[in-house]
Amino acid sequence: MDTTPQTRTDHDIWPGLTAADPIALREWLTGLGFTEGVLVEGDGIVQHSEMLWPEGGRVMISSARPEDPHFSTPVGGAMLYVVTEEPDAVHERAKGAGAEFTRPLEDADHGSRGFSIRDPEGNSWSFGTYAG
Repeated sequence: MDTTPQTRTDHDIWPGLTAADPIALREWLTGLGFTEGVLVEGDGIVQHSEMLWPEGGRVMISSARPEDPHFSTPVGGAMLYVVTEEPDAVHERAKGAGAEFTRPLEDADHGSRGFSIRDPEGNSWSFGTYAG
C-alpha cells in the first residue's frame, strides 16, 4: 500500500443518496449550512435534487425506489465526508439541528479537525478540515 502523502485536493464529488423523506433531509441539510439546488418532483416522488456545499461540491438526494436498480440503494446506508474550513461553526449548526453525534469535535493525529454525525435517515456524515 502506498502511504506517500498526496498533494491533490478534491472538493467536487457528487454522491447520491436515496431517502424515505428527501424533502425533510434537504431541510435538515440546510440547517447544517448546505444551500438548496435543483429539485425535480413528479409522480409523488423526488426524482432528483441537489444540495450545494458553500465551500464546493454537492450531494444529490432522491426518493428511494426499490423497483428501480439505480435508486434502490438502502436508505441510510451512506457514509460521506465533507471538507470544511470551519468545522467548529458546522458543529454548532449540527447541534442546533439536533444531530446525533457519533464522533465528537476533535483534532486528529493526521492534522484534521472534525466530527461525525448521523442524519435522520441514518447516513453517516463526517465534517473536517482534511482536504487531501
